[in-house]
Amino acid sequence: MTSHIPLALSILGTLATHSLSSMTQKVAPNPPPPPSSVAPSAPPPPPVPPLPASAPVNAPGPKPSANVNSTSTPANNNAGASPPAINPVTLCEVCQLRPKHFDGNKTHPYCSKTCANKKINNQNGSISGSSNLGNCNFCHNRPKYSDGTKTHDYCSKACARNANGPQRKATGGSSAPVLCQAPGCQNPPHAGGHDYCSLAHKTSVMLGENLCLMCLQAPKMANLHFCSQTCVDDAESKGPMILEVPSGHVTFKSVADQFKASWRHGSTCPPVRRVYKILIPPAMLDAYNAYKTAVEARGQFVASGRSEGNENRRWHGTRRICNLGDKGHTQFCSSTSCSLCNIVRTSYDISLWGKKTGWGRFGKGIYTSSTSSKSNDYSHNDCKSSLKAILLNKVVVGKGCKLLQDNTSLTAPPAGYDSVLAEKGGSLNYDELVVYSNDAIRPSFLVMYEP
Repeated sequence: MTSHIPLALSILGTLATHSLSSMTQKVAPNPPPPPSSVAPSAPPPPPVPPLPASAPVNAPGPKPSANVNSTSTPANNNAGASPPAINPVTLCEVCQLRPKHFDGNKTHPYCSKTCANKKINNQNGSISGSSNLGNCNFCHNRPKYSDGTKTHDYCSKACARNANGPQRKATGGSSAPVLCQAPGCQNPPHAGGHDYCSLAHKTSVMLGENLCLMCLQAPKMANLHFCSQTCVDDAESKGPMILEVPSGHVTFKSVADQFKASWRHGSTCPPVRRVYKILIPPAMLDAYNAYKTAVEARGQFVASGRSEGNENRRWHGTRRICNLGDKGHTQFCSSTSCSLCNIVRTSYDISLWGKKTGWGRFGKGIYTSSTSSKSNDYSHNDCKSSLKAILLNKVVVGKGCKLLQDNTSLTAPPAGYDSVLAEKGGSLNYDELVVYSNDAIRPSFLVMYEP
């Protein structure tokens, strides 16, 4: 019995060792890596700075480079840590909140078109201290409209519509915008068949139709070209000179319409390109007015519903040596052969009769016509110019003597008359008005037209 005790103890020890080994294998964790795979000398990774509070965590944009932190640890060791921050260099240059836009090839300075436009508008000059981010994309004059939450591209619905205004086919078949009729405006007109791009331009043109020709600031007085006695005196003191009439002015329209309406030859009436008001010195004007008053006293034309002295506007064509009337040419030349400059400067001189034409159907007088195309026959250029010149004159007709046949011996109107009215028919195809006094006529407008 005693001899079996050592054997039993040996068996129990073997069983105990086997059971302990099995239990240890079930609960023991994975063995640590071999010592050779651990780098105890490597420093821990630097702390990641927190993301700015204003930056959205899921904002689109370029991902940070993988080598920002060369000692970054595996992802399972970063569980619970702050998300990686966006490098401030990659933030939009305007809002500084969102990453710069990356299109797959290039990183742009801004996060979006909105911020890019803000930058451009601010560079173009936004109003200091205002929420305005630039002027209207159409008119470029008024600030863009803001509804409190958004700044729109245009100042108003009108400009928004006009930005996509009507189109017409230009020469060559290309598409070109119809332009506003206001001088110098390159915007398309308001939709719906209007002539102007905005009410402001229409108003300015309408007001401009009646501006004083001297100051171009205040409306002119009725039946006068100037706004006040000050401008009248200023104009008279600067004469003789020519003053260009704006193309949109009522005076331009009046003169151009008379030129067109009185073109009676078979050819198409050429377009009027420029109109100049002729300013004469006070002494010359006074002599003309005195003559008109004397004729009125004899004929009492106003009482019969006509103008004082039966004053009318008549055409006269003459020879031009210089480029007076062309664009930028408003100074008289000094040539005694330039009939145009001499007439505009000193009016008509009956003593020069016959030196240019040689004769006159109705004697020694100053000839004009109500037919612009007839006077055009006497308009000649002795200079290089793309335009011709013609004069529209104030003429005191008074009581006119109607004639159908030539009378070359006349040096004055027939007794009891103030002028000769040579009518169409007989020896004339078109009318002529002849006066026999220098003071019966004054040049009023210089009209430049295409040949």
